[in-house]
Amino acid sequence: QVQMVESGGGLVQAGKSLRLSCVANGSIFNINVMGWYRQAPGKQREFVAYITSRGWANYADPVKGRFTISRDNAKNTVYLQMNSLKPEDTAVYYCNAVSGFGNYWGQGTQVTVSS
Repeated sequence: QVQMVESGGGLVQAGKSLRLSCVANGSIFNINVMGWYRQAPGKQREFVAYITSRGWANYADPVKGRFTISRDNAKNTVYLQMNSLKPEDTAVYYCNAVSGFGNYWGQGTQVTVSS
């Protein structure tokens, strides 16, 4: 049973943009923080960005100034606008939601940035 669904990944050239979306199933209640993580082959999953229910956002150093996270609380949806993409951004991107009841993950969407 999938409770978080990512979309928007793809293959792009360096310098281009992508916008990722993730919708949380309505069965997930009282979401506090929503965020994005990524994992490249052979590497551990790493933090990308998160945003609280009140709109405060934080970013990992490699994406600061290039990525923007946003959310629509009414739609249980989080977005990641990815600009000026670099080959090192290539990874599977996972969305995450944290509530008082648990920690939820999507199945990931592939982002590939070519040189």
